[in-house]
Amino acid sequence: MNTLSAALRKEIKLDAPWSLIEKFAHQHREKPEDANRGAEMIADALDAHGIPVTMYAPELFLSLPGNASVEADGVRYAAKPPAFCASVPEGIEGDLIYVPEASGGTPLDRNPSATSGDVAGKIAVIEGFALPNFVAGLEAAGAAGVIAVNPGEMIHWGTVSTIWGTPEPADLVRLPRIPSAAVNQEDGQKLIALAKSGGRAKIRTELETGWFKQNLPVVEIPGTEIPEEFVLLHGHYDSWREGVGDNGTGNACMLEVARVLWENRDKLKRSVRLAWWAGHSTGRYGGSAWFADTFAIDLSENCVAHMNCDSPGCRWATDYSNISCMSETESLVQKVVADVTGQQAKRKRPQRNSDYTFNNIGISACFMASSMMTEEARAEKGYYVVGGCGGNIAWHTEADTIEIADRDVLAKDIALYLEAVTTVANADVLPVDWRATAAEFAATIAEYQEAAGDRFDLSPATDAIEALSASLDRFHAAIDASKIDAGTANNVLKGLARILVPINYTRGPRFTHDPALNVPPLPAIADAAALDGVPAYKIGFVTTQLLRGRNRVVAALREATRLVDSAL
Repeated sequence: MNTLSAALRKEIKLDAPWSLIEKFAHQHREKPEDANRGAEMIADALDAHGIPVTMYAPELFLSLPGNASVEADGVRYAAKPPAFCASVPEGIEGDLIYVPEASGGTPLDRNPSATSGDVAGKIAVIEGFALPNFVAGLEAAGAAGVIAVNPGEMIHWGTVSTIWGTPEPADLVRLPRIPSAAVNQEDGQKLIALAKSGGRAKIRTELETGWFKQNLPVVEIPGTEIPEEFVLLHGHYDSWREGVGDNGTGNACMLEVARVLWENRDKLKRSVRLAWWAGHSTGRYGGSAWFADTFAIDLSENCVAHMNCDSPGCRWATDYSNISCMSETESLVQKVVADVTGQQAKRKRPQRNSDYTFNNIGISACFMASSMMTEEARAEKGYYVVGGCGGNIAWHTEADTIEIADRDVLAKDIALYLEAVTTVANADVLPVDWRATAAEFAATIAEYQEAAGDRFDLSPATDAIEALSASLDRFHAAIDASKIDAGTANNVLKGLARILVPINYTRGPRFTHDPALNVPPLPAIADAAALDGVPAYKIGFVTTQLLRGRNRVVAALREATRLVDSAL
């Protein structure tokens, strides 16, 4: 156990964070003016402890949901429009078509099975949440609108844009052009039955989409030895209504981490930067994208890792066994979780959400959520899977109020994040292990090659990852034998992130933002695993794409190998 971290954890108090949660329980942070007040409350809480805060005020492109309804068979059903769907106050009417899921899953990862012939010109009724991957596919297939049947009594807010942050001109064509509406399970089942019997419906949606000035508080806690390098701890402060569990508890967690570290800043080697984002839901990560764009060069040159803090400290959330993190940070996460909670954590591949805005720059990351309800606890309460609030189904609803927060769970999560941040900030050699990433790449390439068979050759990628793995083994052995100084080792470790994170998590170039859609491992060559479904006339086009993707992967792996070898 890190002696300093253990000492700092004893300084954790709940007075300040719980006070912020109580204030947030009476403060909506959905509309821009309400969200700005939330940012001011965070700044006031920091100021009360003498912590300097910089308040940025960027103009963000936001979509603010208003009213929505679905009318069918003489009945008007309550509904919510997801952010960025088309605003059609006058409504659109059409035939209903029920689109079942392509495969079993949770409400967060079901994908409708649709073809253009099925849904063209019709209003598709799907089961699950109104999410970008669902709606974009249906819009592309010609649907006139979408009704998402949520899995419970409550209707959940959401967003359906696939654009990450503020769009570039070329992105504007990807803004949703059809209306969407979420309804609850009871009403949704009636609409599904109506769709199956050939009924019609009318969707009305009202949204305000445009540019809004949003506050964005940032704290810099300077290190004493390598102050230019920093760990970035971040989480969004805008919420749907009061949003206590998503993400008032996260804001409170970050506040207490900031307080403890500020009072012990003379003990930090590297700096710690904390940022509270606006535009998370209504801007599709607009605040963090603005920050990444504005400070891209500083992030590229100096950020050693980033950690997302979303929905900690919620009731009944006692499970730390599944934590999102990149492979190179898995051993760090496992150690921190074991030290703080006594549990054994398994790695989950980070999905394309939760303000993981820094993949294209190439920054190692860990955490999205931390504490979650166990599967047994969810089953006992009859809960379905949601994206936050520790698993409480109040997520993205009016029910996300003070009752969702839990003092004991919050205290443990504060300790967890404090331990993780301090461990990285004070490490002589950064606690990232690229051998784990190399092993992940080797397994991914082998899986893709097996699926492709003799239709595409990935052996150049296999050779390149074997060479990198061998160099990494020698590199870490040299570190363990004190044959490489910490400064040289850290430059290599940080440089590897800039090379290897993008090829594992992005398709686009550095300093841009990939769409808000999940990507498979090593996405440039992932289609090698899907050749079975490619018609004969398309094979040549797909293999050409794969050849270019293989070139990207091989070039990156060889660049990484040269970087490692330069330190040996």
